[in-house]
Amino acid sequence: MQRTNLQLAPQHPSLAPQPQSLPVVSSHTEWDPLEEVIVGVADGATVPSWHVTLKSTMPRKHWGFFQEHGGKPFPQDMVDAANRDLDEFAHILEAEGIRVRRPERVSHTKPFSTPDWHSPGGLYTAMPRDLLLVVGDHLIETPMPWRSRYFEVHPYRKLLKEYFHAGARWTSAPKPQLTDESFDDTWEVPGDDEPMRYALTEFEPLFDAADFVRCGRDLFYIRSHVTNAFGVEWLRRHLGSEYRIHELKCRDTKPMHIDTTFMPLAPGKLLVNPERVDELPRMFKSWDILRAPPPCASDDLILYFSGKWLSMNILMLDEQRLVVDKNEHTLIRAFKDWGFKPITCNFTNFYRLGGSFHCATLDVRRRGVLQSYF
Repeated sequence: MQRTNLQLAPQHPSLAPQPQSLPVVSSHTEWDPLEEVIVGVADGATVPSWHVTLKSTMPRKHWGFFQEHGGKPFPQDMVDAANRDLDEFAHILEAEGIRVRRPERVSHTKPFSTPDWHSPGGLYTAMPRDLLLVVGDHLIETPMPWRSRYFEVHPYRKLLKEYFHAGARWTSAPKPQLTDESFDDTWEVPGDDEPMRYALTEFEPLFDAADFVRCGRDLFYIRSHVTNAFGVEWLRRHLGSEYRIHELKCRDTKPMHIDTTFMPLAPGKLLVNPERVDELPRMFKSWDILRAPPPCASDDLILYFSGKWLSMNILMLDEQRLVVDKNEHTLIRAFKDWGFKPITCNFTNFYRLGGSFHCATLDVRRRGVLQSYF
């Protein structure tokens, strides 16, 4: 663990003027005090069918699992264990005074198709962070590139309609075609001396919301195997001049989602993955940087979708409180040393579905105002 004690960014949000009453949807940062959140559910989780978008992102040792079981339900005991973790997490959030909403519980085993392709099933309703992006009072449905996730937003539609009727803005990015032209089927992991290649082409705008994090007027993203430059440009023009969008360069041949690489924790405090981040944008030169310690997850833990750096995938409840997996003892100590108040929850069972606390949530309302932290 390495810490750098630098001057914090000015204009602490708790000193900023607070609105008299917040809209039902209002979230500008990853750290303003959390008031309402959507927590996913694991019911009906289904193994996604094999595709170059899986080959480019999934651990090589589990490729055979996806090739053999694509379109079939995940084992019920695995789904039940993940749901127990999610329910415990939801209860903890409620005990902290946060309103928790849940999507509809559906099965993702039904096959579906478009005029151009067929999918033997979907994926799950576990990760609202991937398919919905909240920017201020704006809910944005994202154009995700995995064909298995084409209709994944539907179990959230009841909530989205409720938020819209209560005053939120609701937009869906252009629904992608996901024809073969959207993908580079020749993709292979680049060698040490080869330039980075992505499994997505620039045929149409594509992105997962989890490739973005918010710091008020500034959003940060990584280019990945689920987010292309066309998608970033669509979002940039859609949000307009009120926001600035910045790319974070990371050292990763299989990038997917920024929240295991780069996590703003509070004004002037940033958690980074020491294996992936060599250089930060200059705008962070006055921020205090915490380089995350190595994850504590056991080598015996089966992680079909991801690696152990899910340890970094924490959820901030405000500038001090955060939820972290109770088995990540080294990271918990680091947070305490850095002045945070960690709240622990067992989430190891949910890890197996490819995410942790940040992935499993969508922060619908945080108490704060739009401002710049740079």
